[in-house]
Amino acid sequence: MTLRLGARASALAQAQTRTVAEAIGDAEVVAIRTADADVGDKARFVRGIELALIAGEVELAVHSAKDLPGERPAEVSLVGVPPREDPSDAFIGAARSLAELAEGARIGTASLRRRSQLLALRPDLEIAELRGNVDTRLGRLADGAFDGIVLATAGLVRLGRADEISFRFGLGELTPAPGQGCLAIEARAGDAEPAAAAAAISDRAALIELTAERAATVAMAASCDTPVGVCARLDGETLSVAGYAGLPDGGEWVRDEVEGDAEQPAALGEALAERMLSAGAREILDRAASEATA
Repeated sequence: MTLRLGARASALAQAQTRTVAEAIGDAEVVAIRTADADVGDKARFVRGIELALIAGEVELAVHSAKDLPGERPAEVSLVGVPPREDPSDAFIGAARSLAELAEGARIGTASLRRRSQLLALRPDLEIAELRGNVDTRLGRLADGAFDGIVLATAGLVRLGRADEISFRFGLGELTPAPGQGCLAIEARAGDAEPAAAAAAISDRAALIELTAERAATVAMAASCDTPVGVCARLDGETLSVAGYAGLPDGGEWVRDEVEGDAEQPAALGEALAERMLSAGAREILDRAASEATA
């Protein structure tokens, strides 16, 4: 049986899904259009593909894990997490470090998480909105609209454009989005053969890290539009989970990190969230949400 893998039609989604198809073997990639929702609503990417999965148009759905909402339909199950790419954020531009950027430099990003952390580190920067696919964003930089832009390292690597990276941010500088660098594979609930194929190419470390990050995200009631970063890293049997929550202007923020048993990733993620919420993250995120809707 040739398995059909549903994914977004973007160049990045197709590239990363081809790696999954090659790892599984007897599989083909199906491009699914997901243009029926508001711009900026990343969950639309997931919804359209899940609907195709539930309808039987494909046997597996492949997502960027950072787009996957905490709550998902009962008809689908998360059945695989392939090996993770570098979860860091990357800077593309002339500077070789954040310190090298000129005062007032104009930096492009559509992410509130990146905006918040960049301004927490460098309040003088001008952070301007930049949307579109990777090619569009790099094109805007090349046209001189920005002094630099920030993108996920993983996407640039998967598109073969890692050589355009000027430097990668440390995980304590820009804590990545939960699931950044991870792919998530879904199957219809109870559909054993596709689930087994996805499980066979899954990576234990990636699954452990993603589990911790998603647990922290759910516990903080965060979404992909919230100024929250969570990144877990496995070292042997020790799992560390770092988190950030801040206002969009970087004026107030909470950072924390916990470390513990890799066999309890969800509990560790929840422990991080509890510590951050106790330190004021809930109030900060409530204010961020109210500012966004004002």
